[in-house]
Amino acid sequence: MSKGTLRLTRDGPVATLTLSNPDRRNTLTAHMWREFAVMLAPLAEDPGVKAVIIRGDGEDFSAGADISDLRAILHNPDNGLHDGGDVTAGEEAIAAFPKPVIAAVDGYCLGGAWQVAGACDIRLASDRAVFGITPAKIGIVYPLSGIERLVRLAGPGAAKYLLFSGDFVPAEQALRLGLVERVIPQADFWADVAAFAHRLAGRSQLSLQAAKELVDIIAAGGSPVELPGLEAASRRWQHEMAAAPDPGIGVRAFLAKEDPRFTWTGPAFPDGTAPGTPADDTKHEEEA
Repeated sequence: MSKGTLRLTRDGPVATLTLSNPDRRNTLTAHMWREFAVMLAPLAEDPGVKAVIIRGDGEDFSAGADISDLRAILHNPDNGLHDGGDVTAGEEAIAAFPKPVIAAVDGYCLGGAWQVAGACDIRLASDRAVFGITPAKIGIVYPLSGIERLVRLAGPGAAKYLLFSGDFVPAEQALRLGLVERVIPQADFWADVAAFAHRLAGRSQLSLQAAKELVDIIAAGGSPVELPGLEAASRRWQHEMAAAPDPGIGVRAFLAKEDPRFTWTGPAFPDGTAPGTPADDTKHEEEA
């Protein structure tokens, strides 16, 4: 049985992870699901990487999780159930990556492959892309993590339509349902994806990483008052902005009508606190 692999390439500040199991339409094996965390971890720490593209090898994004080994892939050793396992671990590794992640979907994106695309920040699809979320066709319960993201992106009605029917939907319908943010003619697709990724890489990484964390907390649901950690995260990023060079660089470039060259590469407060945060105040109280 092919293990498949994730293949890493770099184009300056943009890294690409390619789902590679081409003889099987890039079916995602247990090995491939586990590789997400392993391969993304060093990219998160590398200040030279400012955006990541996830794509398929050849003509398809992925036909989904490896059906022949599905029970093992979905097995959760913590509770003995088959409610996510390696699939959810791979999905969560993508979602937790602090920098922008773009799903570049060409051809088929089926079943568990939606969990890869859904965990990305932005989904770009070629006009020949086809989406399908197919647990009802094989009699399984789709992992909760995948359902949660589907509902957040597409809403409960579209989620039920896709999960109940297992129908394949073309790119333009996927756009209307909220599964993707943009559909691009296939002839221009890869050039447009690369240009978009490099455009993000040229933006302030302070702005992008702050926005990603805050949007993700808000998207988890509830009002801002009810969301745990939202105010603390906002305060932390405000402190980070006050200490960072990027605001000055951006303002000077704007006034000079030049392209900014931002230099922020990571938090000045790596322990997650900053002067004036509750954690810092508590520390001083204890020392007193």
